[in-house]
Amino acid sequence: MDSRARVLISAAELAGLLQGGDPITVLDVRWRLDEPDGRAAYLRGHVPGAVHVSLEDELSDHTITGRGRHPLPSGRALQEAARRWGIRQDSVVVAYDDWNRAGSARAWWVLTAAGLDDVLILDGGLSAWRSFGGDIEEGPVVAEPGNVTVSHDDLYAGGRPTLTAEQSGTVTLLDARAPERFRGDVEPVDPVAGHIPGAKNLPSTAVLADDGTFLENAALARLFDGHGPAVGAYCGSGVSATVVVAALAALGRDAALFPGSWSEWCSDPDRPVERG
Repeated sequence: MDSRARVLISAAELAGLLQGGDPITVLDVRWRLDEPDGRAAYLRGHVPGAVHVSLEDELSDHTITGRGRHPLPSGRALQEAARRWGIRQDSVVVAYDDWNRAGSARAWWVLTAAGLDDVLILDGGLSAWRSFGGDIEEGPVVAEPGNVTVSHDDLYAGGRPTLTAEQSGTVTLLDARAPERFRGDVEPVDPVAGHIPGAKNLPSTAVLADDGTFLENAALARLFDGHGPAVGAYCGSGVSATVVVAALAALGRDAALFPGSWSEWCSDPDRPVERG
């Protein structure tokens, strides 16, 4: 299996898995910056059998302070949630969203950092499923409890590389936010505008085609050309940066995530800020 197939699955491939009867868990991870609770949208229509996942409540732990707006959950809490979603030891897990792959990439990153192997992002999200002609189901789904075991309790030191604020200068650091936020022209969420000194701007949407699917490998390779072998990514709070990490993973390249991202960096007034 090539690297891209270890990260992404097409709508046609997902339909084949669902029809084949093999163990599969589908996660609906709808989240967007201006609408963080995607449950209402999920109830109006979702991939058949998909369970709703709350990025805010289940893929983050807001009781943690000092680590940005979306601190990573513990492995113990994630295992409890994953079993509630129906994930089994032998399950393939497919995550999807309806906004720039942010929710599904966050789920992919968190679950693989926790030690799960077969986790895939639906390439193109829910719109790709609709375009394919896949069925849509309304209402909630309550899954049969799963039995998955999470092998990493501390996801900051789990199965995927991460950066601390102090380590951010050791790699080519990519800022996945929109250009106007990177430059510091506007800052709609965090108390300080700007970016980490030395970072380069690569919006997470730049790795996606117009239809929301990830660019083909050749185009992705050109996009990342010249950034060097050691790459790290951050964004506002560690969500959209996972899209960039997933794109690099599709090329077979590991990239470190700064989970706290800009929201953690700018919370310390002693840290330098660059604008422009």
